[in-house]
Amino acid sequence: MSSLPFSHDQLQGLYRAIYERRDVRSQFLPDPIPVPLLARLLHAAHHAPSVGFMQPWDFIVIDDPAIKSRVKALFDIANSQAAERFADEADDKAALYRRLKLEGILESPINLCITCDRSRGGPTVLGRTSILEMDLFSACLAVQNLWLAARAEGIGIGWVSIFDNEELARTLGLPSHVYPLAYLCIGYVTEFLPEPELQAKGWRQRLPLTELVHSNHWQQKVEDQELLQALEEVRIPAYCQPEEKK
Repeated sequence: MSSLPFSHDQLQGLYRAIYERRDVRSQFLPDPIPVPLLARLLHAAHHAPSVGFMQPWDFIVIDDPAIKSRVKALFDIANSQAAERFADEADDKAALYRRLKLEGILESPINLCITCDRSRGGPTVLGRTSILEMDLFSACLAVQNLWLAARAEGIGIGWVSIFDNEELARTLGLPSHVYPLAYLCIGYVTEFLPEPELQAKGWRQRLPLTELVHSNHWQQKVEDQELLQALEEVRIPAYCQPEEKK
């Protein structure tokens, strides 16, 4: 373990994974994920930071077509209900929602449910005495570790969040104290899109960072001109752009 900064090549890999990570829905290939690779991804997730070192996560690896079909049915029900909630939006927004593909449950070779055991570490956990949700936040960091490691390995991940969570928990046989935090679709892909799919299809655009940074208090403008200029000028590093074909 070194206290020195990463080398240039290491920084390239890190920032490339961050900028090129995508939520994959439509690009999954059926190719199986090699077991050693899957183990590396789970290992990376398990090395996420957690409050009180409680490590609240468990990993349910799902490759049974019957279970995947049951989960897909749960998604279909919830997605139809969600579509109705956009009915009051502009007609183009409602129509766009119905055209969007929001999961790859059956197409991806592996589904993974990352859970949060809210009882792990006992009734009193260091660092969780004031903010009880810190266990959930910790489990989210495991998701991010997995996601970035997967991108570095050329594996796509899609987070499916349109479910009745209680029905999902029953489908996976979870005890009452275990929360199904993230249901992920995992697999090789035909491509990683050059920009987030929802942005490309016009659902939402990335917000300007300069509008999201405050100084000392909420909505107090940043007056440091050097910081403002840096926020405006920062760009995705050149090494994160697709390589030109020779």
